[in-house]
Amino acid sequence: MVDMVPKNETGMQTNTESSLELNDETQAKEFYEVVKNRLLQVNEWHDLAGKASARFQLSDKNGTPVSRWAQAGDHIRIDIPGPGSATGDGDDWVQIEEIQEENNCVSVRVRPATNPLNEKQDVAHFFSDEASSSFVVRRELNKVTAGVYGRNEKPNTQAEDFKDKIRNTVVAAGAIAGMSKIQWKSLVDGLTKK
Repeated sequence: MVDMVPKNETGMQTNTESSLELNDETQAKEFYEVVKNRLLQVNEWHDLAGKASARFQLSDKNGTPVSRWAQAGDHIRIDIPGPGSATGDGDDWVQIEEIQEENNCVSVRVRPATNPLNEKQDVAHFFSDEASSSFVVRRELNKVTAGVYGRNEKPNTQAEDFKDKIRNTVVAAGAIAGMSKIQWKSLVDGLTKK
């Protein structure tokens, strides 16, 4: 898993996990496939995390909504509760940098990105583009774990729009103070729910 989660070099880092221990390794192998499928079906994350969570829409590299498993290069449009960014047309955007699977472990690493639906070049997210989130599902013997690992989390103060600078600073401060941990704990609990 070390290769799947970047090193934290600046800003905050978060680790959020949920595990389920199964009766035997056969059951764990089957459940790992279920949880992996849930992870790669980004459009279902809101249902897994609950009504108070953000809404996630998987989009292709051009920002067109799609209903399929996530792929490297795709974007995820995130509608968090609260004010949205002007650059993101009311939402936050990340791009999937990499999807990896090896040794009973699958990871999806995303990074804050520009909004592919407009011409603006600044990052449409409350965190800077140095930040990353790695969504990981792994199986160890008869235990299946889902985790979200945030790295290098700092407010995006480079936005072109002044209101976005203020909004990003406030939302990032809330995320760093624990609001993102609540969101991700709801998601990993939903991913590993039997």
